[in-house]
Amino acid sequence: MTTMNFSEAIDDALAQAMSEDPRIILFGEDVPMLRRNLLVRFGPKRVRATPISESAFLGAGVAAAMAGLRPVVELYMVDFLGVSMDALLNQASKLETFSGGKWTAPVVVRAPCGGGYGDGGQHEQSLWGWLAHIPGLTVIVPSTPEDAGGLMYAALQHDGPVVFLEHKLLSETFLEFLGSGGRLTVQFDVPAEGRRGPVPHKWKPLPIGKAVLRREGRDVTLASLGVGVHRALEAAEFLEKDGVSASVLDLRTVSPLDKTALCEAVARTGNLLVVDEDYEGFGLSGELSAVVLEAGISCKYARVCTQTTIPYARKMEDQVLPNVNRIRTTAMTLL
Repeated sequence: MTTMNFSEAIDDALAQAMSEDPRIILFGEDVPMLRRNLLVRFGPKRVRATPISESAFLGAGVAAAMAGLRPVVELYMVDFLGVSMDALLNQASKLETFSGGKWTAPVVVRAPCGGGYGDGGQHEQSLWGWLAHIPGLTVIVPSTPEDAGGLMYAALQHDGPVVFLEHKLLSETFLEFLGSGGRLTVQFDVPAEGRRGPVPHKWKPLPIGKAVLRREGRDVTLASLGVGVHRALEAAEFLEKDGVSASVLDLRTVSPLDKTALCEAVARTGNLLVVDEDYEGFGLSGELSAVVLEAGISCKYARVCTQTTIPYARKMEDQVLPNVNRIRTTAMTLL
């Protein structure tokens, strides 16, 4: 095993996959600058810059996938999917079903997501619940470098459209960008763990739709993904001092959802607390409760989510987004 940071692990998995499969191409705004190591290795025909038009280059990515390539389309932030959603909502996600399996669109959309650094509600959303709501879309949200690389490698072998979300506070590349331009005095809510960790020397695909239990506990199950997993793990340490034993379930993918792992974890503790940086209404947190109830499992339930439009002011932002204190307080209230 070697050690890499989060974004480095994703790029390393990309490099391995690109060396093995010449159909994989990469393009998006400023991609030759952001992925300069890949540009040097694979050249400008496979690592391309695009105009600032998400609807144009995501549409081109879907078309390229239909034509036999395996494109990775990069957006600066998941929020900008709003201007190009038709390519995913009405085209890529429905292609296999409408064609009776004759056509597929193996395109990977890579996009940073999440807040905690003071950039407001047009740049800090998570939106994985919105995306997973669409049949035919696979939505991946890793929490560690090892998972990030392994799941990206798996996404590049998947025969349908995948949205691969990397939380900005786990991405060394994004944090370096945030630390410039007069932001040196801004305090970022960065978790102590998750940004750097062990990775394999050679990537193998991790199973898509398989959750992992990060911490075992007997009193309450904290279910989350992305940076929320690290918030939950930190909260679990505080809860232990309060006499509460908490397990932490890392979902890793939103769609497909590992319903079996979720139900088993909740059945053991009898209490479920969902930590979800996406919006509370009509989202992942409600879906998890429905899955558990439909399985006939009786439990007490609570959630810590983003409840409204994310404000710019950092102090106000801290009140809106899930944080360790909110998780700890809600868990104690639940119990």
